[in-house]
Amino acid sequence: MKENNKIILFDGVCNLCNNSVLFVIKRDKKDLFRYASLQSEIGQQLVRERGIDTSQVDSIILIERGVAYFTKSDAALEIAQDLGGLWKLSSVFSWIPKSIRDVVYDFVARNRYKWFGKKESCMVPTPELRAKFLG
Repeated sequence: MKENNKIILFDGVCNLCNNSVLFVIKRDKKDLFRYASLQSEIGQQLVRERGIDTSQVDSIILIERGVAYFTKSDAALEIAQDLGGLWKLSSVFSWIPKSIRDVVYDFVARNRYKWFGKKESCMVPTPELRAKFLG
């Protein structure tokens, strides 16, 4: 893993989350992101090290080395910014107060299994994508 890589922790059994990771992988032209499911050993270790309560945040966490971590709508906006191009336009949503953005985010997160389905186990990356996943 390169020093500038950012880590996206995601719910590995959530279809929406898995599809979101695949979406980011396709658009990550700078090869900036690495991935780990929240259910994995490395995911659990990273969460514990940062004292993140996964009963409050159980869908997406972005970790930047030496900076901090971002959760919920902040994580989604940071990821979009790093994808560059037209995705930088997502910055307009940062003008909406975090409390309001997170209400919408939490609503989708609460309903993600009902709307998008759930897998029995975490996604297994293809051999081509394996190097992008931690653990």
